[in-house]
Amino acid sequence: MPDIAFVNGRFLPWDQATVPIEDRGFQFGDGVYEVIRTYKGTPFELEAHLNRLDRSAKELHLSQPYSRSQWIAFIQQGLSQARYQAAKVYIQLTRGVAPRDHAFPLRATPTVVMTIRELTPLAEEIRKDGVTARTYEDLRWGRCDIKSVNLLANVLAREEAKTAGVFEAILVKDGQVTEGSVSNVMAVGAGTIVTAPEGPRILSGVTRTVVLGLARKEGIPVQERFLSLDELYEADEVFLTGTTVEVLGVVRVDGKTINSGHPGPIASRLASAWAALTG
Repeated sequence: MPDIAFVNGRFLPWDQATVPIEDRGFQFGDGVYEVIRTYKGTPFELEAHLNRLDRSAKELHLSQPYSRSQWIAFIQQGLSQARYQAAKVYIQLTRGVAPRDHAFPLRATPTVVMTIRELTPLAEEIRKDGVTARTYEDLRWGRCDIKSVNLLANVLAREEAKTAGVFEAILVKDGQVTEGSVSNVMAVGAGTIVTAPEGPRILSGVTRTVVLGLARKEGIPVQERFLSLDELYEADEVFLTGTTVEVLGVVRVDGKTINSGHPGPIASRLASAWAALTG
């Protein structure tokens, strides 16, 4: 089963899937992206992901080259070719090709790149034992709600996590926990889930939205507000949410053990609800 490449309306062999050197995504990071996961070959929350792609593009005044039905058709066609049961669909939309100049070009056709690769889920042992994290200063720009291809600050944070031998970097700005380098962060105190509110300081994850909905359905109280670092360390539970991590318990942050040092009951309950939802 092959990895799939798509550029500007055409499915291509992987080694032929290229874009010009003057594409503004390469020159300026002038673009947005989405990552969609499949379960049993079916994309999960596809409409929500495409809605977020629309929103990100509009915030950057990027034209959408395809209608919603065309996007869905291309994604389904690629998934049919790949035939992966678990896949990661990556879509990138840039302003297109133009001579290098910071200002928007007068005329440019947006560039679309899509790849479909097999996704290897996290091992059950990792989910059972939980993961570790370290905090890192949130150096990102002021519009984190836009899923921009400008990811250098996330890359630096992720590399710090890798160097420290932990799973995730939890970003902190002005003493407040925002999110992870590749995930949203949630904590539990006195039976209530606390997570950073939607707004320009975080990227509101599709998984985040679904998990908070599951929590409310289960009767678990939710507060959307920023956590202090002390609250994070002293939480009864900490867990991550994201397209590839799903619901994942954190057992240590900055070398400090979270409660018992095992994924907590609310995270485990939500992970079970997620598994039931996705089959």
